[in-house]
Amino acid sequence: MKSNNPRNILILTVISILLLSAVGCAQEPVNKVIRMSTTTSVNDSGLMAYLQPEFEKATGYTLEITSAGTGAAIEKGRMGDADILLVHSKSAEEEFIAEGFEEVRVPFMYNFFVIVGPADDPAGVAGSATAAEAFQKIADTGSLFISRGDDSGTNNKENAIWKSIERDPAGQTWYESVGQGMGQTLTIANEKQAYTLSDKATFLAHDNSLVMHLEETDDMKNTYSMIIVSAKRFAESNVEGAQAFVDWIKTEQARKMIAEYGVAEYGEPLFFNLD
Repeated sequence: MKSNNPRNILILTVISILLLSAVGCAQEPVNKVIRMSTTTSVNDSGLMAYLQPEFEKATGYTLEITSAGTGAAIEKGRMGDADILLVHSKSAEEEFIAEGFEEVRVPFMYNFFVIVGPADDPAGVAGSATAAEAFQKIADTGSLFISRGDDSGTNNKENAIWKSIERDPAGQTWYESVGQGMGQTLTIANEKQAYTLSDKATFLAHDNSLVMHLEETDDMKNTYSMIIVSAKRFAESNVEGAQAFVDWIKTEQARKMIAEYGVAEYGEPLFFNLD
């Protein structure tokens, strides 16, 4: 037997290349694209731009990210235009789940809502024990308040606070609903020197002269969840890719990145991992 026969060597080389190619292909995702629909707060804070390259490098998937208020983000799931949602409105999430659109829901991080406003604090919000007390002061003094008015998680939280004090601000001269995302709402509030409700991460990342007057009270916790859109409703839903993101976000690498995000620039993290 001539083991050094050039023809045999060529055949073995070709077979080896084909085997290696087959192994490589087996490791590649079948559908590489994951359509993610996120809240504006996660996007405006820069968190997704920070996480995305590391996730894609670790898994071979590509994230296609669109951002909107939670209501609009969830609607993309209802229409089959997203594989995974990253949202922060428990009531809206539970409604989506009850309708049968959800494969799995995973709460994974949180930050806090904050009430921000002019430095001179005309409503005397600073020192309030709760968000409800702060909103009552804003209403009683007729101090200008800018609402996102976009059916987002932040807007839903705001509406719940007004409801808790039995006030309906719609139509009041001191209340403006702008139908915008968090970043633009903060810009408008800053221009008009008005109060607004924001998530803390977006506020810290936004360039404005407003001041946080109420933060990190028990009633202001803001929990973010991932929801995989069910393939039972939409056969084209990339459940495998969405699950890969859920699995990755729970790794030590991702948890460390979330815990450190914002510390260098703001002296504190913008988000916290749920234990």
